[in-house]
Amino acid sequence: MGVVKRGLRVGLETTWTLGKIIFPITLIVTILGHTPVLDWIARLLAPVMGWIGLPGEAAIPLVLGNILNLYAGIGAILTMDLTVKEVFILAVMLSFSHNLLVESAVAAKVGVRMSVILAVRIGLAIVAAFVINLFWQGGQEMAQYGFVSAAQQPELNSWLAIGWDGVTSAALGIFQLALIVIPLMVVIQVMKERNWIKVMAKAMRPLTKLLRVQENTSTTLVSGLTIGLAFGAGVIIQAAKEDGISKKDMYLIVIFLVACHAVVEDTLIFIPLGIPVWPLLIIRIVTAILLTLAISVIWDRVEKKQKLERKETSYEY
Repeated sequence: MGVVKRGLRVGLETTWTLGKIIFPITLIVTILGHTPVLDWIARLLAPVMGWIGLPGEAAIPLVLGNILNLYAGIGAILTMDLTVKEVFILAVMLSFSHNLLVESAVAAKVGVRMSVILAVRIGLAIVAAFVINLFWQGGQEMAQYGFVSAAQQPELNSWLAIGWDGVTSAALGIFQLALIVIPLMVVIQVMKERNWIKVMAKAMRPLTKLLRVQENTSTTLVSGLTIGLAFGAGVIIQAAKEDGISKKDMYLIVIFLVACHAVVEDTLIFIPLGIPVWPLLIIRIVTAILLTLAISVIWDRVEKKQKLERKETSYEY
């Protein structure tokens, strides 16, 4: 029972830490969803959409997906007449860059600069869209959507009702988070005290070796890849505190995960759009690996250069 109590305590503490981030952001964004602000942002972005092969109206699902979540973005796509290529570009962009405020703020809690997270996610989305539009000449047929339909946002007639909707949405988000984080932290605590984490670390060794990071990042990798950044943040934050992950490794792992997290859910969710999801998954994984390796190599070279400069300075004295 002692290990369960310790896990519950850690889970509650983590839920409180994340709740202080998620609640205000969800509240603000939900209220904005009932105002003309999001439509105004979409119209502002519309003129530049042609650069990445998308019509102006495609700015709406991008704004909704980035400010709200994937479900909101997909719901908006389902209301539009788009080609397979256009839907695929939107899917790739949203897979790299969605729920931007919450997930980026949560990831920043482990010490990675939020500006870095935002630059990576938005940059990957834009570059990927540009490359796909440039090299893929097919997909001109109209997309045939699956059996799901977009959920209509209720019309609220007063600021009080809009504010209450924001509060309930934020509270529900925290409740859902607690349902996942608290049991997960109990399981992680049991695994740690029974040394099961070492077994998991060995299983993740090929990936950690490929990414040029230490094995103590395995818990963070597993949680991020399976349940995503927002729900996996509790494990990531706790691992940063307890597992002695270096600053370099934490940056590399977070950069990898912001490009490729919740790989099962975030891939399957695009099936109703009638696009090939395997290429989507492959693009995410390959891009995440190549980007992480590139940053790792650059980081190592910068460190070596700094060490050499420090040695030369010490010799001069």
